Amino acid sequence: MMLAVFMFALMDTVMKVLSQDYPAIQVAALRSLTSLPLVAAYVGWRIGYQDIFRIRWPLHLLRAVLGIAMLSFFAFGIRKLSLAEAYTIFFIAPALITALSVWFLKERVDLARWIAIAVGLGGVLVVLRPSGAGFLTIGGLAVLGAAAMYAVSAITVGILARTDRSEHMVFWLMVMMSIGAGLLAAPGWVAMRMADIPLLLGLALSGFIGQLAITEAFAKGDASSVAPFEYTALAWAVGLDWLLWQALPDGWTIVGAAIIIGSGMYLIRHEKVHVESDHP
Repeated sequence: MMLAVFMFALMDTVMKVLSQDYPAIQVAALRSLTSLPLVAAYVGWRIGYQDIFRIRWPLHLLRAVLGIAMLSFFAFGIRKLSLAEAYTIFFIAPALITALSVWFLKERVDLARWIAIAVGLGGVLVVLRPSGAGFLTIGGLAVLGAAAMYAVSAITVGILARTDRSEHMVFWLMVMMSIGAGLLAAPGWVAMRMADIPLLLGLALSGFIGQLAITEAFAKGDASSVAPFEYTALAWAVGLDWLLWQALPDGWTIVGAAIIIGSGMYLIRHEKVHVESDHP
């Protein structure tokens, strides 16, 4: 899980760099397109393609739509925010997943967990309050939107996991997102610079290794033991922000992070956690 979190932090850093020069939807398309050959090779090696079309198409299409929107929102958000701010807001996802599980998976959530969800949302409001710049930023709202898409997608994984293989989920998500985001990005596609090829290679490798590592982590360990390590992303984000952009989180971000992580840890410890097969 630590390796997965580090790889996703590197991937998000590359997305942040690319989002300065390319449209958010194009960055989302590049995220999928660069990983697709590696995912296709891995699925072929792991289980082959004999049953690849025996899937629940409507739910896979829904996940693809959510995935494209999530990555586009996230790419737009990190153009405006530091990685630390974006990650802190995104950490509300476990609370949103818990809340949504009541409606979609018919799971029971007790009062203590509803309080934890409310506390977590309060932490997001703390982070979204930039010092002296008014309430709610467009970048912050975009990342919040991405977290909501991620939460709904995680719920669909919980439903799909009853019938479909995880390898098929990852494969079709990458295929559908590559096609969908590619078509949406095509009209405004900005030609890639040769100098950015190393970034694209980094995007492909970090996304692919992160995907394998997170799948392995949840396959080998209990979700309640593994999931809290996702919060180490904040440490990597602070380090990368400082190293590349000389930016450090402000007091509000640190306070909000503490509130959100606290509520998230409580929920993870007391809730069956749903694993999403594609991290933003």
